[in-house]
Amino acid sequence: MKLFKKIGGYFKGVLKEISRIRWTSFKDLVKYSVATLSFMIFFSVFFYAIDLLIALLRSNL
Repeated sequence: MKLFKKIGGYFKGVLKEISRIRWTSFKDLVKYSVATLSFMIFFSVFFYAIDLLIALLRSNL
């Protein structure tokens, strides 16, 4: 019986902690997602261009 009390207490604590969380607003979530995707695309193109440049330089040597 003590085991069930401990499990119940654990889940009460979890619910208490979840209620303290400050969730991100949808507007901020979209803003941060767009920023992240923009950086990923920028750096992908940047490193692809660097790789292409190095490959072209090596093939001409």
